[in-house]
Amino acid sequence: MTGAILAAGHAAADHHGPTLLGLSAEGWVYVGLTIFFLIAIFYAKAPQMIAKALDARIAAIRAQLDEAAALRAEAEAMLAEAKARTAASAGDAAAIVAQAEAEAKAMLAKAEADAHELVSRRTKMAEDKIAAAERSALADVRAVAAQAAATAAGAIIADHHGAAADRALVDRTISGLSRPN
Repeated sequence: MTGAILAAGHAAADHHGPTLLGLSAEGWVYVGLTIFFLIAIFYAKAPQMIAKALDARIAAIRAQLDEAAALRAEAEAMLAEAKARTAASAGDAAAIVAQAEAEAKAMLAKAEADAHELVSRRTKMAEDKIAAAERSALADVRAVAAQAAATAAGAIIADHHGAAADRALVDRTISGLSRPN
């Protein structure tokens, strides 16, 4: 059986097709590709062109990376600035709140002082009005008492003094006038 397989293998090898200089069509394809690559490498300088293209691509990628790094640095700077503004705003807000609280305390203290002063003034005014009313009432009572005393004295004098008593009183007064005091 092995003999039959070998005979079939030789028969298959003879049917590859035509050959030229001992090479089949497939062999000539390999030779053509090899020549093409050799021409491309030495004559057209393909590796240099490929290297230049790769270098250009690397430079473009490097430029993009540099630009991205610059954008990132700018974004980080903007973020830091925004955080600083936020912190400053928070500080400003705290300062404004503290100032408002201080002003409110000052206003409250002033209002309390003004209210105390107003109460003191009103109390003094009320006391002054009461004192004035007391003085007026006392003056009225004195006037009424003086009037009553004068009326009573006039009535008593009219009842107890006559012309003879008046004459003795006048004589005594006149004699007292001639003496020096």
